[in-house]
Amino acid sequence: MLYNTLRQYEYIVGVADAGSLTQAAARLNISQPSLSVAITRVEQRLENLIFVRGKGASIEVTPFGHGFIASARELLELAVNMEQGQAASQAFVLGCFEDIAPWYLAPALMRLSTQLPDVTVQGSEGRFLDLACDLAEGRVDLAISYDLGFDGNFERRKIEDASPVAFLSTDHPLAKKPSVELGDLAQYPIILFNDHLSEGYMRSLFERVQLAPVVRQRAASLEMMRSLAAHGIGVGISYSCPPTDVSYDGKPLVTVPIRTPQATADISLIWSSLRAPDPHFDAVLKVLS
Repeated sequence: MLYNTLRQYEYIVGVADAGSLTQAAARLNISQPSLSVAITRVEQRLENLIFVRGKGASIEVTPFGHGFIASARELLELAVNMEQGQAASQAFVLGCFEDIAPWYLAPALMRLSTQLPDVTVQGSEGRFLDLACDLAEGRVDLAISYDLGFDGNFERRKIEDASPVAFLSTDHPLAKKPSVELGDLAQYPIILFNDHLSEGYMRSLFERVQLAPVVRQRAASLEMMRSLAAHGIGVGISYSCPPTDVSYDGKPLVTVPIRTPQATADISLIWSSLRAPDPHFDAVLKVLS
């Protein structure tokens, strides 16, 4: 339970700034006796002196008081920002689906830093549901992602198409093909991500072409999927394609484009349609579109 009010904190900071009760009372438009009583009540609740009052209206700040006054200033600043509808931190947060973040987030942050030097931008990575929750609750202002899990009050602006790839062991029967179709892959066990939205989307792609693949393994990360595929455990399918033909454990693998037209996905800028108007947001959206 809070016993001290913001008004009392204003009084304490006002006295510290004025250096005397008389001047502070005049600035705060309160009588000097009332101001003195308000400060005394706070000190009694804290069981510490903030000020040592000399003869007349002169005051000195105690060591405890200096720390307390500094904290009171921060609290009052936060309260002012809250009343003005501002966040405690003015940083603009750009989120990105973590599987594509290495390709999109850093270049986006660099573009924003170059073209909008007055806007402080921070990057954040997350899975589909994490990003949707963060956007809805204001922890992320704008996200770069595939459009999965963003139902409801979200706006989006497409920035480009993405086509999936298949990760294969070097001795896989399809490894020497320049490209493959989903129908080619459905003949072999596949590896999917263990994110239920991602897996559901991949299954829906096969269903569109009336196929039902056998899922051999599920991976929590892109590099785990590539490692499994490199060792011949299954065919990995992803929209992210690292520019290397070796997995983290040093095993070579082959990456083959999937050319099925129905498999093309949108990469979009996504944001909450309920967010308040913000010139910084409009400027960021324009740079990244």
